[in-house]
Amino acid sequence: MSLWLPQAFGAKPSGARLARIERSPQYRNGRFHNPLARRSDGASLATIWEFFTGGSPHRRPTAPPPHLRRTASDFADPPEAPRVTWLGHASLLVEIDGVRILIDPVWGERPSPFGWVGTRRFHEPPLALDDLPPLDAVLLSHDHYDHLDLPTVRALAGRVPRWITPLGVGAHLERWGVAAERIDEFDWWDETTVEAEGVAARLVCTPSRHFSGRGLRDRDATLWSGWAFVGTEQRLWYAGDSALTPQFLEVGERLGPFDLTMIEVGAYNASWADVHLGPEQAVAAHRMAQGPAVDGRIPGRMLPIHWGTFDLALHGWTEPAERVLAAARAAGVALALPRPGESITPEAAPDERWWPEVAWESAADAPAISTGLDPEVLELVPRP
Repeated sequence: MSLWLPQAFGAKPSGARLARIERSPQYRNGRFHNPLARRSDGASLATIWEFFTGGSPHRRPTAPPPHLRRTASDFADPPEAPRVTWLGHASLLVEIDGVRILIDPVWGERPSPFGWVGTRRFHEPPLALDDLPPLDAVLLSHDHYDHLDLPTVRALAGRVPRWITPLGVGAHLERWGVAAERIDEFDWWDETTVEAEGVAARLVCTPSRHFSGRGLRDRDATLWSGWAFVGTEQRLWYAGDSALTPQFLEVGERLGPFDLTMIEVGAYNASWADVHLGPEQAVAAHRMAQGPAVDGRIPGRMLPIHWGTFDLALHGWTEPAERVLAAARAAGVALALPRPGESITPEAAPDERWWPEVAWESAADAPAISTGLDPEVLELVPRP
């Protein structure tokens, strides 16, 4: 890689790592592919121009959103049931079966390769990096800046025994100082275990419909994914960044139902409907991963994430929460609606609004529906 490029661009896979990538069923002609082609990914000049010049007047809050300040002492005692702490955007601290895993940690001020440009976070991280409890692993879903943050990786590089990623993402980590022997990379449906005090939690790499890249010439050079946590008694699913895909039905058939799902609801638009879900399709993803309803009830609880921390789309900052609340009620899905920094369990979680009321557009006003979907999948998308 040229010396003038920012360190945050990372590194392209090479050597044995690239050889393994080339054996992946998802990889051909020098890049990873989704089973359903992307027809709408927001890459047009018109969409980019609108991002910088238009959108809702409420894209940023007028004051930092409510959030809880946490310290290491809050996590001194391991929970009896799975516990998930939302740290803002897609950063989550998951505790299950005595194992503690940090997902997509971003403590940086901006999800950008440059410290002086790009959207700034709405609120400070609820938990300081120095206050993080001991971790058994960091789990990554893909290499975009709002999920993989150079300053955070460098701060944690020597503190975390395992870094678990989709194929190819380890190249970035190695360049930033994570020892190669601490990195494990997986293809869709590969699995591993993370152990603590003799108990192991099973992790399964699940498909998502997205893309990757940190620079100008590495589009889709690394894989993207979700992750299922299979514990001794309960199951959790982190969907990663994704558009709606029939592969979520397979996730439900193989690994569901889940006691809690963590699904992105923000950063959507009709122009990039093939890379992000949006609120209504997020509810559909939850339903697909759960399998058929029981007595008309959708099992499990859904935690909406990927909103409330960064301005990454044209919609208002509260709109994802408003729309997912309406969609979940229409579909009979139980929600968890914590403030950033708040911990929940599958059985106990707040489900009422905590954000201010500002103007927002409904699903009817601003639809965002992924392309290429069969009617059986589209029928699962609520239309409140």
